[in-house]
Amino acid sequence: MKRLHVLLTFLLVSFSLYAQNPEWINYNKSNSGLPYNSVSSITIDDSGNKWIGTFLEGLAKFDGTNWMVYNNTNSGMPSNNVHSIAIDGSGNKWIGTQSGGLAKFDGTNWTVYNSSNSGLPNNEVNSIAIDALGNKWIGTWGGFGLVKFDGITWTVYNSSNSGLHNNIVNSIALDGSGNKWIGTNAGVAKFDGTNWKAYTASNSGLPDNSVSSIAIDGSENKWFATNGGGIAKFDNTTWTVYNSSNSGLPNKWVYLITIDGSGNKWIVSSSGSGLAKFDGTNWTVYNSSNSGLPNNFVNAIAIDDLGNKWIGTSGGGLAVYKEGGVVSVKEDQKNIPPTEFLLSQNYPNPFNPSTKIKFSVETRCGVSLRIYDVLGNEVATLVNEEKQPGSYQVTFNTQQTTTNRQLSSGIYFYQIRAGNFVQTKKMIILK
Repeated sequence: MKRLHVLLTFLLVSFSLYAQNPEWINYNKSNSGLPYNSVSSITIDDSGNKWIGTFLEGLAKFDGTNWMVYNNTNSGMPSNNVHSIAIDGSGNKWIGTQSGGLAKFDGTNWTVYNSSNSGLPNNEVNSIAIDALGNKWIGTWGGFGLVKFDGITWTVYNSSNSGLHNNIVNSIALDGSGNKWIGTNAGVAKFDGTNWKAYTASNSGLPDNSVSSIAIDGSENKWFATNGGGIAKFDNTTWTVYNSSNSGLPNKWVYLITIDGSGNKWIVSSSGSGLAKFDGTNWTVYNSSNSGLPNNFVNAIAIDDLGNKWIGTSGGGLAVYKEGGVVSVKEDQKNIPPTEFLLSQNYPNPFNPSTKIKFSVETRCGVSLRIYDVLGNEVATLVNEEKQPGSYQVTFNTQQTTTNRQLSSGIYFYQIRAGNFVQTKKMIILK
């Protein structure tokens, strides 16, 4: 009887711990303030707030406790069908809609740009990327090409006036040198601000011309999701293709790629194949049968600073996943110690004049965080002291150097040393 009592106690404690930190948490219209169960896009701001776009019921903000919904009846939202969300260096939210054009929200005021009142050529905005200078790069869906908006002037690039070889823009990614990589229905275009270069299935290792998503990892490798050819990795010289025949990719029709702070690729295939994780060697597939994913049709993924994956589905609402248990913002603010040492990618990157760097310390130890140029010369020391276990954030400014001289444009490296943990990441200053 005593052994049975001990066993029951162990099971109750184990269940309690799991309940406090489950690996999967689901939010939907029935159990939360999420206004609609089909989620189209997710973006996370510097404060950890999640901005969630839905297909028919507008935009939701979730701070970990409270929900706020913005739609075309209670706010300046021009349409309730949200395609994309981006956040600029000042914290403004830029929301691309299906038929209402582009909306800017500064937390109080709304400004709407459409084909009638601005240089936006079409009201269906499919993708948005913001560069280090604050320029908005806007991809349109209706065959009107790519648009640059610097806050005053609108510049349209299309197949008639530029090297953009197709006018349907599905995805935009910015690399560390400021190049724009544009995924279209006819391949990939690279634009450095002056010159264009096209990559297609006929002139490169791209396996299919319909490119739905682009992600760039910490080594500047480009990852392209295609509709029919799987995914391709391009290191600027060599192409490597992963498909359902030669890898653990569940489906060759790939809709989305997102890369986490550890370099893992999170891949969404079409046709209800769930979610795949690729760590560079191993593949893991998550679906509604083997995990807490509520629905196999995934539309969006965003990854917060705590390593939680926020997953938007079609019809199943919003899922949050983290190996070992989801960590909430509220828990993090209570200084629950991190379970690992971690150095996050600086944001924004590229940047000018300042950027933020976040890091986590698992145990009490001496911590240094330093900036180096490409020759290995130390140019700034941001942290050099003992730290308690916890998560930290520092801001680096281009004038914050050991010589008090402003840094010029170029590639720099930041390195953390915390006990035996050493990690280095690249940052770009772009002026």
